[in-house]
Amino acid sequence: MAAFIRLRRLGAVAAVAGGSYFTIVSNPPIAFSDRGGTLTDIKQKIADPFAIVPSRAVQESALIGSSAANPLDILVVGGGATGCGVALDAATRGLRVGLVEREDFASGTSSRSTKLIHGGVRYLEKAFFNLDYGQLKLVFHALAERKQLIDNAPHLCHALPCMTPCFSWFELVYYWAGLKVYDLIAGRGLLHLSRYYSAQESVELFPTLARKGKDRSLTGTVVYYDGQMNDSRVNVALACTAALAGAAVLNHAEVVSFLRDEGTGRIIGARIRNQLSGNVFDTYAKVVVNAAGPFCDSVRKMADKEAKQMICPSSGVHIVLPDYYSPEGMGLIVPKTKDGRVIFMLPWLGCTVAGTTDSNTDITMLPEPHEDEIEFILDAISDYLNVKVRRTDVLSAWSGIRPLALDPRAKSTESTSRDHIVCEDFPGLVTITGGKWTTYRR
Repeated sequence: MAAFIRLRRLGAVAAVAGGSYFTIVSNPPIAFSDRGGTLTDIKQKIADPFAIVPSRAVQESALIGSSAANPLDILVVGGGATGCGVALDAATRGLRVGLVEREDFASGTSSRSTKLIHGGVRYLEKAFFNLDYGQLKLVFHALAERKQLIDNAPHLCHALPCMTPCFSWFELVYYWAGLKVYDLIAGRGLLHLSRYYSAQESVELFPTLARKGKDRSLTGTVVYYDGQMNDSRVNVALACTAALAGAAVLNHAEVVSFLRDEGTGRIIGARIRNQLSGNVFDTYAKVVVNAAGPFCDSVRKMADKEAKQMICPSSGVHIVLPDYYSPEGMGLIVPKTKDGRVIFMLPWLGCTVAGTTDSNTDITMLPEPHEDEIEFILDAISDYLNVKVRRTDVLSAWSGIRPLALDPRAKSTESTSRDHIVCEDFPGLVTITGGKWTTYRR
């Protein structure tokens, strides 16, 4: 059980493009069972360009085929980044794995991200000023994972230079020094060295960047590198690769209740409804992993109606603007706007993505961006651009719910975590929540 709770790292990440599968799998710390095959067999199957993901009917049959006498090792609830990552990790270790997702893979928060694979410059700043080792550890882990993901899935992830404008020599030295520390922490995972650009060089690289603003002039910029990803495709790739590794993954399948041992009350599986056919069936498992993101409290309350809430939902709104707002291959990130927030503009699929907000919200299936959040983003980026920012330029907008987590075992709720929290607060049900894309494997 301790291995399940710790969910130790396995160097296994896979992605799919054009029908071909790409993976790197390192030797796991536990022995493989005969049921899961050998590591070599799994690597060969995943790497086979002609490999076919089992059909939906086959996946459902595998889930139905479990029994109290012959349960799955793990049943994962949730088909986002964390849930699919857990399923792939467990399947490549030789465990019998099932995964169910109420909607579609990546239909929630995992497809509504910033599209960045980043270590977290903000977290590094907090780590130093607040002497917070937890934040520093998160940056170390995230930077290592950033390089791992880019190397493993270069068709879906790539390095992206990000420009940070500075309007005083103090700002310039401050950000230059901070980003050099960021480079240093990356170590072997460094993408490229950060560097200083003069004001003239900066506007040549980013033509829409304003040299003069309200009572200030551009002194220069510091350009550093983070990663950019196609989040929804990576998520679906993880699900498909887990299926190739032997996991039974089924989308549009909702957990309606848990199965319990009559003697001990321990959770031993779940009753599942196929949302497409209406078929209801039972799946038995030694451990159920709750990776339902913002909805993990709803899953926990199925096990215990008195379960203490551990999710503090936060809304992250992004807008899509025309391509001329940012040059191809260069992003703009302002670590601290006039009201202390972070704002960015990134090239994305022939357009520009701008964001983000960080405000309290309710948990809903289809969160919608509010007009005041859209206006905040437009107002924030207008301070740094030499083009007129108009509401009519907004091509689309989306809102994602960050599942910021409170540890239910903590005595106070002074701060929420940007890292994953893993707990077993009910026998047989392990909950993993919080975290972000860059650390989904941790």
